[in-house]
Amino acid sequence: MYRLALLVIMMITSNLNAQTESKYETGMLKAFSLWEEQKTEEAVNLFERISSAENENWLPSYYAAQVLILDGFTKLQDSEKLDAQLKRAQNFINDAKTNSKENVEILVMQALLHTVYVASDGAKYGMTLAPKVAQLYEQAYKLDSKNPRVVLNRAEWNIGSARYFGQDTKPFCNEFNKALELFVNFKPESKFHPNWGKERAEQMIKSCN
Repeated sequence: MYRLALLVIMMITSNLNAQTESKYETGMLKAFSLWEEQKTEEAVNLFERISSAENENWLPSYYAAQVLILDGFTKLQDSEKLDAQLKRAQNFINDAKTNSKENVEILVMQALLHTVYVASDGAKYGMTLAPKVAQLYEQAYKLDSKNPRVVLNRAEWNIGSARYFGQDTKPFCNEFNKALELFVNFKPESKFHPNWGKERAEQMIKSCN
């Protein structure tokens, strides 16, 4: 009787977990679909709701931040709106950090957020944030030098800095080839884990050539 009761409990728990996972997957796929349709605010709001329900999962907050950060590159001329958007993105990054310590994907996203600020006003943010960006990429590289997004974005930041200071960019071009090789062999932990960047690596290789 005890074993039967235990089996029933296990079956119920399994079904509940499957339902929760299905709801999570449905929500994430919907959020990605909204993002693809360039419905930025709707996508961010949905990722935020998923994050509230999945309060130990760093991925929804990570993607909410990414949507806002990448969209920020299109709003470089509107400093007030951009600042509000990036502050919101920073809150999502902070949430993601609480659920995943020393995560190189989150470090890259933090570096990209600072990069948007620098791109919007180099005179205002360059002196304070440029060193932080470089530091974040070096920290991420030390943690995981085989992560393709770490190698790609670190190289892109370094090549931009080299061009700014009139230095040779060829060594960083070789890094893009390395990143592309890593992308070919990279396998994300799940279908929702970060897997972006391969097309950007290919673009940067063409740019170097």
